[in-house]
Amino acid sequence: MFIFVRNYFSQFMELTKIVLIVAGGKGERMQSDIPKQFIEIAGKPILMHTIEAFARYDFDLPVFVVLPVTQIEFWKNLCSKYSFKFSHQVVIGGETRFHSVKNGLEAVAAFLASLYPDKSEEENNSALVAVHDGVRPLVSVETIRRCFDEAEKFGSAIPSMDLVDSLRTIHTKYSQSLDRSAYKLVQTPQVFDFNILKKAYEQEFSPLFTDDASVVESIGVNVHLTEGNRENIKLTTAFDLELASFLLAKRENSSY
Repeated sequence: MFIFVRNYFSQFMELTKIVLIVAGGKGERMQSDIPKQFIEIAGKPILMHTIEAFARYDFDLPVFVVLPVTQIEFWKNLCSKYSFKFSHQVVIGGETRFHSVKNGLEAVAAFLASLYPDKSEEENNSALVAVHDGVRPLVSVETIRRCFDEAEKFGSAIPSMDLVDSLRTIHTKYSQSLDRSAYKLVQTPQVFDFNILKKAYEQEFSPLFTDDASVVESIGVNVHLTEGNRENIKLTTAFDLELASFLLAKRENSSY
């Protein structure tokens, strides 16, 4: 079992905070010809709204965007078209989300090493990394702050929400109600101490990995839950786009 203990160095230094935005969707369930993270709503592509959500939290936050290699040039053209100036580094994605995050973590490790060239690897690894879905542009500043703050205390923090609908499990000939109070809806950003996340992604891929929390749990680390925000949905359907368009337009009218 991997037990989280705040290392010696981080007791005396402010942890570097980094966000890794994974964007590899295809948009099939939206019946779109372009990847869903590039669909325009409220005046710009979804992925740009997502990056700006983190800029609202901290304008200087290092942002890494992981994209399939076949989409990078398209993204660069979109940034030019929309005069998108928010700083970010693009990383080539992998075969699955797991491999894309792993590639992103390698880029983060290189970034930290370049940031502190005179420090040891242990000192460089004193960082918090948030992994976020590229098509969750409605994450609130409060949720981002809460995840980083609680991950600093507990080594991890993933946003979650109580279920409001009834829940049933399906059997061959019947269905059965479940106690919804025993379940949570999980969101992103999922924030982890970099050492924990790096170690978790050193293992081999498993189809049982559904998110970063499941990868971390597989090495014996308990994951800390914190409160998310209800509107922080993953945009998957055409209805999601309609709802997000309304909420993003409302948010764009507010100031940073």
